[in-house]
Amino acid sequence: MALSVTKVCENKMQLVILAGGLGSRLSEETVLKPKPLIEIGGMPIIWHIMKIYEAHGVKDFIVCLGYKGYMIKEFFSNLRLHSSDFTINPDGKITFHGGPGNDWRITLIDAGAETQTGGRILRVKDFIKEDNFFMTYGDGLGDVDIKKLYQAHLDNGCLATVTAVRPTARFGALEISNDKVTAFVEKPITEGGLINGGFFVLNKKALGYVQGDQTLWEQEPMRNLAKNGQLGAFAHDGFWQPMDTLREKLLLEELWVSGRAPWKIWK
Repeated sequence: MALSVTKVCENKMQLVILAGGLGSRLSEETVLKPKPLIEIGGMPIIWHIMKIYEAHGVKDFIVCLGYKGYMIKEFFSNLRLHSSDFTINPDGKITFHGGPGNDWRITLIDAGAETQTGGRILRVKDFIKEDNFFMTYGDGLGDVDIKKLYQAHLDNGCLATVTAVRPTARFGALEISNDKVTAFVEKPITEGGLINGGFFVLNKKALGYVQGDQTLWEQEPMRNLAKNGQLGAFAHDGFWQPMDTLREKLLLEELWVSGRAPWKIWK
């Protein structure tokens, strides 16, 4: 008997997170730490991403490291120590007293500082257990329905499915009538086309489109998958926001602090 999408997400699905880029447009912060460790509300953005997937039952993560990857290893190694009270016993064993324990399984792989996005996924192929897996970037948040995304992937029969989003305009928009401003929209949706919002589902066979370390996933692999009718799209009309600049980091911080963070779908 086939498992439901919910049971598959809970029992089988893994998430590959690309967390090795330089983040040069956020150099104010990335000079000191890798981009996925930049904090929103006191916790790194990569933690927020993992919480989104956990809310849909995914608890097995593979993190592809690169720039300052040792810092991400140290963060996860010490996550419970930093966020819990504990007792160090005479035998050296630690007894935790509450705290945010979780049952995540996290595999951290150094994919090379100079490796491109496609190459990073290829580097962790042997750690992927099932035919299908989730993949996303370590710098974007959204209230994407992960289960519906996976169902769309099953329905379209493609080797890859990308979440398609319509980006928010950078500046506010004016609505004008008879030479007078009738309304001001602070963050309107652009009139442009849909773009790659990350939040992929991939079949391991899609990695056959990756040539090696220097392959950008967003170039030849996605183009060739599309050419061959093997790239499905899952339209997401809800919240989606990358963190490419300091301005975008501050926007996400403001949403979190104000209690209006749309991506916080967990309790």
